[in-house]
Amino acid sequence: MKIKWAVLGSAGIARRRTIPEGIAKASNAELTAVFDANLDANTKLAAQFGAVACASEAELLATDADAVYIATPAWLHCGQVLRAAAAGKHVFCEKPLGMTVAEGAQMLQASADAGVRLGTGFMMRYHAQHQAALRLVREGRLGTPVLGRAQLSCWYPPIAGAWRQNPEEGGGGSLMDLGGHCIDLLEMFFGPARSVLCITGNLVQEYASEDTAVVLLEFASGAKGVVDCLFNVPDASSRNRLELYGSLGSILAEGTIGQGELGSMTAHLEDGAGEYAAQQERGADGGFSISPAPVNMYRAEVEAFSKALLEGAAPPISGEDGCWSQKVLAACYESARTGARVVVE
Repeated sequence: MKIKWAVLGSAGIARRRTIPEGIAKASNAELTAVFDANLDANTKLAAQFGAVACASEAELLATDADAVYIATPAWLHCGQVLRAAAAGKHVFCEKPLGMTVAEGAQMLQASADAGVRLGTGFMMRYHAQHQAALRLVREGRLGTPVLGRAQLSCWYPPIAGAWRQNPEEGGGGSLMDLGGHCIDLLEMFFGPARSVLCITGNLVQEYASEDTAVVLLEFASGAKGVVDCLFNVPDASSRNRLELYGSLGSILAEGTIGQGELGSMTAHLEDGAGEYAAQQERGADGGFSISPAPVNMYRAEVEAFSKALLEGAAPPISGEDGCWSQKVLAACYESARTGARVVVE
């Protein structure tokens, strides 16, 4: 049995990634209907994948789809989730879950009231190397978690009509768009953030949203975190690094954070803490490579959400997860505004 998926906002990330790599190739999902304000692009995509090209959101919600994937600009998310839930559709929504914490809570409540499930699109959790690293952390191989760093940057110059460059439409800039994924990843490894200290700015790009953001985090475990996300570094110059440090070693990755399924990851892990070595020699040991078979993250998230619907289970990345992310990001923006450390509650 397959879950019937409909897509609101078919011309962006849905067209580039989620439909061709995820829904179209998932073993337990099928694409049935699509709608986008760009009607020409929507018609072409529908023809390519054998779906119904709807002329409006209302027409799409009237189809027999089981689930609606929302991949529109952030400012549209709340209303669309509310209407999809009212139509009896399960919803898989790209992050951010609305523009504010209040909108996220409203979306979650509407889904609960309608008896439908709400999932959030944090696809980077499904990266095969991230999952392999998570197993090592959970097995205690890293020892006591000490510090995590997640870095994601790109070159994003001013583009007319780009909603991510307008905080009224995207909720923020590099922090909201890139930092949300990075913070979520570190929380997957080290548990929920408890406080944040954040600075943002516009150093290169001249638009209303920030092009620079750095966040210091403290997790419930006591471990610390650093997230740096930039819209002002050339793509080829940004290595998108993930670094996890603990009392028994480190797990270091390059290129695993992002939209692709590849990258390199190396673990340097020891059996015990050992004695103090005054020379502090690093040696030539290169650790060991963590290189499981690649997993397409978009297919994985579609299959995971579809599986939950088929089994009547909670989505593995839920609406609650999306609401929590909004709370952490709101705390980051408050910290950037006030210059003070903010507790996440």
